[in-house]
Amino acid sequence: MYPKAYLNYLYHFHCDRDYFECHEVLEEYWKEKDAGEREVHWVGLIQIAVGLYHHRRGNFKGSLRMLQNACRIIGKESAAIEALGLDSARLLKSLEERIVCVTKQEPYASMNLPIIDPDLQLSCEALAQSASKVWGAASDLFDDSLVNRHTLRDRSDVIEERQRQLKLRRKG
Repeated sequence: MYPKAYLNYLYHFHCDRDYFECHEVLEEYWKEKDAGEREVHWVGLIQIAVGLYHHRRGNFKGSLRMLQNACRIIGKESAAIEALGLDSARLLKSLEERIVCVTKQEPYASMNLPIIDPDLQLSCEALAQSASKVWGAASDLFDDSLVNRHTLRDRSDVIEERQRQLKLRRKG
């Protein structure tokens, strides 16, 4: 019923709190679609993960930008978010509260997405159990490989693609 990439996103979001991997998994799924078929609600979910990743690292400016963008998308795409088994109103409220925390430069705390589909919840919990992970566990703030993941991975292909796209836009 739900895309495997979305289940993996939820797993990483709620179990190991690897927001960088959340971003990677959903972005890859989103990019598989033709440009005209790319649904914006996926971008909102990606931005939530990236916003939390930056908040955990103390990058308040980057976090604020991502969370505000996600808030706008989630607000406009409530039906699509609900179709993903999430409570869009509660998610929007959580994002607004997180934006206040980030604006005040308060420390990061783990956040859960409000899943309202009981079958989705059971599937996610089973996925966590099969990986010997705890669903809803707090983020390990001392795991450098988790907190600073983007600095530890080879992203040269992504950087090259961004530069290529920038050159195309400048020519156009």
